[in-house]
Amino acid sequence: MTINRRTIRAALAALAVAGSAFAQAAEEPTGGARTIGKVASTAEAELNKSIAELGSMRAQIAAEKLPMSQELTGLEESVINLRKEADRVQRLVDAGALEIGTMKAEIKSREDELGYISGLLDEYVRTFETKIGVGEVQLFAQPIESTKQVIENKTLTPSERFGKQTLFVGLTLKRLFDVVGGARFVGTGVDMLGTVMQGQFAVIGPISLFRADGGEAGVAVPQVGSANPLVRPLEGDMSSQVGALIASGEGTLPLDPSRGGALKALVAKTSIVHIFIKGGPIMWPMLAASVVGLAVVIERVIFLLNEQRKRSPKTVNRFFQEVAKGNLPGAIAIANDSKDAICKTMGFALENREASLSHALTYAETRTLKRYRRGIAVLDTVITLAPLLGLLGTVTGMMGSFAVIGGDLSSPGAITGGIAEALIATAFGLIIAIVCLIPFNYLNNRIEGVETELLAAGEQLKLLMEGKPVQAAIAESSVPAGLPAMGGA
Repeated sequence: MTINRRTIRAALAALAVAGSAFAQAAEEPTGGARTIGKVASTAEAELNKSIAELGSMRAQIAAEKLPMSQELTGLEESVINLRKEADRVQRLVDAGALEIGTMKAEIKSREDELGYISGLLDEYVRTFETKIGVGEVQLFAQPIESTKQVIENKTLTPSERFGKQTLFVGLTLKRLFDVVGGARFVGTGVDMLGTVMQGQFAVIGPISLFRADGGEAGVAVPQVGSANPLVRPLEGDMSSQVGALIASGEGTLPLDPSRGGALKALVAKTSIVHIFIKGGPIMWPMLAASVVGLAVVIERVIFLLNEQRKRSPKTVNRFFQEVAKGNLPGAIAIANDSKDAICKTMGFALENREASLSHALTYAETRTLKRYRRGIAVLDTVITLAPLLGLLGTVTGMMGSFAVIGGDLSSPGAITGGIAEALIATAFGLIIAIVCLIPFNYLNNRIEGVETELLAAGEQLKLLMEGKPVQAAIAESSVPAGLPAMGGA
C-alpha cells in the first residue's frame, strides 16, 4: 500500500493558512468580515480538495490492501512450510548423528574383533612349530618364517595382513588332514652319534618316523638346540617293518589306545638321581655339604647318647658329700672311677686345687665343653653354605635359559631345562639347610644344658671348699700342685 504524503502535506498547509488568515482577520478590525469570508472560501476549497484527495487515497488503499493481504498470507504460509522443512531436516540431522554414532560403535567393535582375531592368528603362527611333528619343522619352516615377517611388517594394510594369515591357516588345515591320513616328505635327521642323514619322514598322527637313505629306520624325537630331529633306531623286525612302511606308504603299526599317554607317563617317571643330574654341576658341592652335615649330626647324636648313658647323678651326689665331709682323697677317687662328665670335671679341678681351684675349674669346664661343641661349627657352615650354593645354582640356571633365549628361540626345551636347573638347585639348598637346622638347634640346646650343669657344680664345689672342715682337711693333705693332663676329659 502506497501513502500520498504530498496530499496530506497540502491539506495540513491549507489548514495552517486558514488558521493564519483567521488570526489576521481577528487582528484587523476593518475589513474583517471580507477577509474572513475570503479565507473561509479558500479554506473550504482546500478542504474539499484535501477531502477529495483523501477519498482517492482511501480508494487506492482499499485497492492495494487485498493483494498485500494475500501476499502476506502467502508469505506466512511459506514461513510455516519452511519451519516444517527445517524441523524435518533437523530430525534427519539428529537421526543421522545417532546413526553415525551407532555406525562408529559398530566399526570400533568390528575393529576390536579384527584385532582380536589378528592377535589369535599371530599367536597361532608363533606357536605353530611347537605343535607340529618333529620332522615337520623342516617342511613348514619357510611358510612359518614368511608369515612371521608379515606379522612384523607394519606397512601392510589390515586386509592384506589378514589375507596372508588366512592363507597360512589354510595351509595348516591341509596339513592337519594330511597328518590324520598319514604324510610323507623328504627331510634331514641326526643319528645317535650326531651324523646328519638324508631320508624320508612319515608322520602318522602324533608319531614321527624316519628312514634314512641307507635303510636305517627309527622314531624321530626333538633335539634341543637343533631343528634337525634325533632318530632313535628301532631293533629287530620293527626296524624293517617301519622302513617298509615309510618307503611304500603302506603297512601296519602297533596301536597305543592311550594316544601317547602311556609313553608320557613313562617319560614323566623320574628318580632322585634324575632330579640330581638335572640340577646341574652345582649339585655336587651341595651333595658334599649334605654328606658332611649328615656325618656331623650322626656323630654328635651318638656322642650325646653315649654321654647320657654315662651320666650318674648318684655318683655326683656322693662326690659332693665326700667333699662336704672333708674327705678330698675319697672324692677324687670317686671322680676318677666315674664316667660321668660332671663328676670327672669336678674331680680334675679338686685334684689340682693347690695351683688354683678357680683356674682348674675353668680349665676343666672348657675341656669338657670343647668335647660337646666339636663339629657344631661345621654344621653351622653347612646350614649357611647350602642356601648360598642353591642361589648360585639358580643364577647359573637362569643364565643358561637367557642364553638360549638370546640364541635359538626354537628350543623351548632348553629354556625350561635352565629354569628346572635353577629351581632344583634352590630347592635342594633349602632342604639341606632346613634338615641340618633342626639337629643344630637341638645340639646347641644340649650343650647349653651341660654348660649350665657344669657352672652350677663348679659353684657348689667352690662353696664347699670354703667351709671350715674342708679347709682343715686341705691343710693336712699334701697333694702335689700343677695341672696334669685331664684323663678322658
